[in-house]
Amino acid sequence: MSGRARYRARMAIMILDGGMGRELGRVGAPFRQPEWSALALFEGPEFVTQVHESYADAGAQVITTNTYAVVPFHIGEDRFAADGRRLAELAGRLAREVADRHPGVQVAGCLPPVMGSYRPDLFTVEAARPLLDVLVEAQAPFVDLWLAETQSSIAEIELVRTALDAAGAGQPLWCSFTLTDSLNADGLATLRSGESVTDAVRAAERIGAVAVSFNCCPPEVMEPAIVEASGVTTLPIAVYANAFVLNHGEGANASLSELRDDMIPAAYTVWADRWIEAGATIVGGCCGIGADHVSALSEHLANR
Repeated sequence: MSGRARYRARMAIMILDGGMGRELGRVGAPFRQPEWSALALFEGPEFVTQVHESYADAGAQVITTNTYAVVPFHIGEDRFAADGRRLAELAGRLAREVADRHPGVQVAGCLPPVMGSYRPDLFTVEAARPLLDVLVEAQAPFVDLWLAETQSSIAEIELVRTALDAAGAGQPLWCSFTLTDSLNADGLATLRSGESVTDAVRAAERIGAVAVSFNCCPPEVMEPAIVEASGVTTLPIAVYANAFVLNHGEGANASLSELRDDMIPAAYTVWADRWIEAGATIVGGCCGIGADHVSALSEHLANR
């Protein structure tokens, strides 16, 4: 382990929440495709509050607004035009209310891949910009930081920076990239666009991000990404893996993807230890990683 990684391993680890969609389904919220986690904002916002509360109670220090699916990809263009701003504002307010009841908990404003998860080929600045503008403007009054998550390409985070600057949204920005399910021929993790972790991290630094992260990909590809990132940046590194079966072959949330049966809470803490040893200082969970995982992670880290 490098000296930098050993130093990071000794630092206090920040704990993020876990996934929203599957957890909503688990607690009995309205949940189906294509609306995914956005359906609860329409039909049962109290369930969104319940999930946020469960994560805060489990030890999460950051809870993320339920805006991942508040995009036309999930709710359709007409519904987004009619309700997108209202839903994003509601999601921000619900998270803020929970955080205010839990001293020390921060709200991360989710800025998702607005053209569809795992699909950098669908991304265009012209189509994505007006969607991002709505999400930023609606959430800005409620969030402590911005989390541009599941970003498949450098171009996506560059547009996020543009949208934040245009709105005067000065909260800190975390950039979180999703990686391919398998390492490349050189044993390296890559963004789903094919771009390198090194180039992605340098781009995050260039646009003024205060943390770099990897999410919504298998735990197996996280450690190589952390090692590579640690070699080129001093920014804090966050990790939150999903529990999808490997190489499931679909865009994230294109359907109810099958979950692995080996990603139990105890096993997730083992992965977290490896990520921390590699240099991560922020750990949480993505799709299929719920409050039980975060609780186990919180307890485990308290006893390290």
